[in-house]
Amino acid sequence: MLSTEAIILLDVDNTLFDNDRFKDDLAARLLRDFGPERAAIYWRHYEAVRGEVGYVDYLAALQRLRLEIDETPELLAMSSFLLDYPFADHLYAHALEAIAHLRTIAAVAIFSDGDIVFQPRKIQRAGLWDAVQGRVLVTVHKERSIDALRARFPAAHYVMVDDKPQLLAAMKRVLGDGLTTVFVRQGHYAADAAHAMPEPAPDRVVERIGDLCQATGDWLRIPAPAAVGGT
Repeated sequence: MLSTEAIILLDVDNTLFDNDRFKDDLAARLLRDFGPERAAIYWRHYEAVRGEVGYVDYLAALQRLRLEIDETPELLAMSSFLLDYPFADHLYAHALEAIAHLRTIAAVAIFSDGDIVFQPRKIQRAGLWDAVQGRVLVTVHKERSIDALRARFPAAHYVMVDDKPQLLAAMKRVLGDGLTTVFVRQGHYAADAAHAMPEPAPDRVVERIGDLCQATGDWLRIPAPAAVGGT
């Protein structure tokens, strides 16, 4: 039965989309077009921007690289590489099927963090925007955006699916029993968590996003709709 009181929130990077693969492809392209020294400059700016704003901004790092090297055709081509990357080709197996299945249980939305240009572009070109019927929220910091989440997607209960157990734990500490946390053991954050799982531990753990094709409302701990009337 479709719950009208719950919403399932899906992360993007390394949850639905293989972002580690994207970064590998980007690293290879930077080396090919600019060589190791200039590629290293890009990654230095990448880390600097992330430290300043708290999220990854590939385009901002490219803008800063531009200020340090000569104008070249490769710089223009790199912008196309980033914005026109075949994101849909690198969704995890059965990601779209998982979304379709979860939509039979409750409303489904994308809850992501990142910049305001590249991240929405990725979500659109990957086919995820349409898969969730435009229910998309991209914030700077998820754990600091609970008010924005509640305003955009009001619900009595949330299910949050993410590859970052630290983030899931932080959200659980705030939302308590109003949130079911689902840890998807994919990507480098998941590998790091193999050594130490934060508290509170995730309510549910799956090895891959496609496993959610078998999920039920009970397994996701979505409360049954309140009885109407009664004696």
